[in-house]
Amino acid sequence: MLSENALSKKVNMKFAIIIKSKKPVAIYNEIEKYINYLISTGIDIVIEESMAQAINIRIPTFKNEIPPGTDNIVVFGGDGTFLLAIRLMGAQDIPIIGVNIGSLGFLTEITMNELYHATELVMSGRADYEKRMRLSSRVVEQDKEVMSYYVLNDAVITKSTIARIVSLKINVDNRYVTKYRADGLIISTPTGSTAYSMAAGGPIVYPTMDSIIITPIAPHTLTNRPIILSADSIVEIELDTDDTDVVVTLDGQVSGAFKKSHKLVIKKSPHYVTLIKSQYRSYFDILREKLKWGER
Repeated sequence: MLSENALSKKVNMKFAIIIKSKKPVAIYNEIEKYINYLISTGIDIVIEESMAQAINIRIPTFKNEIPPGTDNIVVFGGDGTFLLAIRLMGAQDIPIIGVNIGSLGFLTEITMNELYHATELVMSGRADYEKRMRLSSRVVEQDKEVMSYYVLNDAVITKSTIARIVSLKINVDNRYVTKYRADGLIISTPTGSTAYSMAAGGPIVYPTMDSIIITPIAPHTLTNRPIILSADSIVEIELDTDDTDVVVTLDGQVSGAFKKSHKLVIKKSPHYVTLIKSQYRSYFDILREKLKWGER
């Protein structure tokens, strides 16, 4: 819990709250206690509209976008809920406290027991922050934008039909690289290297690095291996067939059809994500726990 000095101090801040739905009542009770604490310190609170009904406290709501002027976002959930917060944040860079209310996550690494101490550090200006690179991902058709998103994890191209191969042509910095014939293709950030990319055989890249990782999913040619590119690279991907059932998914949040006339253009985004770090564990601690390193 917070110190008595911190409890009595009024803070001029605004927090946005995002909660994973369908959790046990006990979890919501703990979240209510935390929100009441924030209110007692003078912090303004807003909560995502669709999740407000889970909390028995009447506070202002928002939808579709984190309100301008928000100083911090508190996410209660797992990595999927964290990515939802990123979508609602858009191009803003608002520090995020990721609070895990299930199994430990790569993004939501602060536990409920650590939350009050983390909040005290934020309010006093003593928190540790970590910047994470995002990718600007745009689907264009004859220079007209069809879909765009700033991804924290990855952009994924797959067939909508299970176990069907897709053929994709890759260019980097206007230079032809190769054609991938595979179940799909993942273009990820270092943060996303421990998500779908890792499951597909991609490398683990330290999350504060700036780089772009291309990982084929079950490539038809076994020598098509994952590759790590400079963060300054511009990656362009086009369909090499007339398939009509190909889909591009961005951070698992938005998706759409990917056609022969489309081009997926990916480059480093000018907008980063700022995480408030746990004082109790490192990235390697999380890797050991999540991936069971060292166990027999």
